[in-house]
Amino acid sequence: MSLISLTRETIGWKARDVLVDIDLHVEPGERIAFLGRSGSGKSTLITHLYRRLTAAGKAVSLIPQDHALVPPLSVFHNVYMGQLDRRSTFYSIANLIKPLKKEVGDIRPILSEISLEPEIFQSVEKLSGGQKQRTAIARAFFRGGEIILGDEPVSAIDEKQSARVLEAIRSRFQTALLALHNVDLARTYCDRIIGLKGNKIVIDAPAKSIERADIDSLYAA
Repeated sequence: MSLISLTRETIGWKARDVLVDIDLHVEPGERIAFLGRSGSGKSTLITHLYRRLTAAGKAVSLIPQDHALVPPLSVFHNVYMGQLDRRSTFYSIANLIKPLKKEVGDIRPILSEISLEPEIFQSVEKLSGGQKQRTAIARAFFRGGEIILGDEPVSAIDEKQSARVLEAIRSRFQTALLALHNVDLARTYCDRIIGLKGNKIVIDAPAKSIERADIDSLYAA
């Protein structure tokens, strides 16, 4: 059974149609990269898919493009927010005042996996752009689930770290839907490429079979 099935759907926001005649079917276990120029509708599509999946009660994690962090709080506390809805208010307040041993023990290995463990108690507002992005990634990892959606999740980190993060995503989540800017990473870590241009899906093909020239055409004026 498909996780998502869109047929000739129009997607937008504030009464503006961003994507039109969208046909998209996602099966469990797929790793899909959405490619296209800035403004092609990747973020709109990721947001729409996230809302559809959560409304259907799926176990979903999200890495938003703007990170959605709380700057004065530490990396630890921002990552902990990935499971905030699963904890009691009293427990979370206690953890805010003094990080609890169990939570630190659960979060520290995640940060270590993406080279952020030394910053565990550093406030987010003092981090670099790449470190902030990795904090948002760690929060999604801490939340867990079967499906992860990412809106340019590795845009602020170098290619070596990006590969490490995408490998971790591949090992942690059954299904991944990622808007990416790096074509080579998309072809390496995803098994299906969906290209957006002119408010529509113009490419939908296996990553291994698609020609580079076809992908490059997405970015041509």
